[in-house]
This record gives sequence, structure tokens and C-alpha cells, in this order.
Amino acid sequence: MNEMQGTPKKPRRAPAPDERKLDPERSRRLLLEAAMDEFAEKGYAGARVQDIADRAGVNKQLINYHFGGKEGLYEELGRQWLRREAEFNDPALPLDELVLRYLEAAFADPRGTRLNAWCGLAGAVPDDAPEDLSDLRRRQIDGEIAEDIDPAMAMLLCVSLVSAPLAMPHAVRRFFGADPESPEFREHYAEQVRRIVRRLAA
Repeated sequence: MNEMQGTPKKPRRAPAPDERKLDPERSRRLLLEAAMDEFAEKGYAGARVQDIADRAGVNKQLINYHFGGKEGLYEELGRQWLRREAEFNDPALPLDELVLRYLEAAFADPRGTRLNAWCGLAGAVPDDAPEDLSDLRRRQIDGEIAEDIDPAMAMLLCVSLVSAPLAMPHAVRRFFGADPESPEFREHYAEQVRRIVRRLAA
């Protein structure tokens, strides 16, 4: 009523930091982003809870509150990846197109690839369940993979093709004489990956 009658409004005072209500979803997002950064830089074993909290700008107790600890953070990142993967992993695509989608995702955000490299070298993967190879076995029946190639070998090759330029950028510079982050290299590399994956059916 007063505002409609022309009474001037009192200026609002910005809330002090201790008066602001915590936003649980924002805290979770910040922690997950910070954890991915830390894990990618230092590996699962090398990342410290305090460093993750500092990077996120929150109290480290929130890691236990939201995720139950460092391992819970890692597992939630894994679930995030599965949700993201479901958006582009179309079994109806030819194998070479599918591998290129994984390559594009890795180029767009290399942190997951770097984390996998760290975990593999350190032998510190909290959940190391066997990979489901049923799709590759189906593709083998359909002729996309030669009969004399083990589907497990085909999977390892595809994963290696996707991860190599991100896990070993020095090798890219040495072998290709190119910047691994340049659009020119990435376009050339994607085309080479396509050709190699197609040869699996030979």
C-alpha cells in the first residue's frame, strides 16, 4: 500500500555472508565440478578432500553431507557420465560414427579421459566392474567387426583411439608435429579414427 501511495522504499541491505541461506543443489554442483578438476589434475588417489572443498569454495564437511566422502563424489561423477553418455550413445549408429561421438565428447571435456588415465596408472579405481561387451558382440554378428577379432580387443582399441590424444599430447606433437588442441589436428585425427574403425570389419 505505501509503495502505491508514493512512499519511498528503504534501500535493501545486502545480506552478510552468514545470513545467506545455503543452496544444496548449488553446493553439489560446485563440489562435483571441483572434484572433476582435482581428479583430472591429480588422479583419484592424489586428490585431497580439502583441496576439492577449497576449489568449490565450500566447507569440506559438505562433501560428507552430500556424497558420503571422496568415493561418493567419484561415484556420482560416474553416474553423471552415464547420463551424459546416454544422450549420444545410439546403438543404431555405425561403429565408426559412435566412436567419433565419444571422441567429440572427450575433446569437449577432456577431464574424464585424464581421470581414467590417472586411475589406471595408480590402480586406484573405486569401482572396476567388467565392461558390457554385448553391443560389440552384436556388431560382430552384423559384420562390423571381423570374426577373428576379440570384441574385448575391439573395445580396448576404440577406447585407446579416443583417449590417446588427450592422455598423451606429447605423443601427438612428436608423431604428428601438431598441436593436439588445434582444430586442424582434431579434424585430421577424427578422419583417421573413422578409417581405422572401419577396417575392423575387413
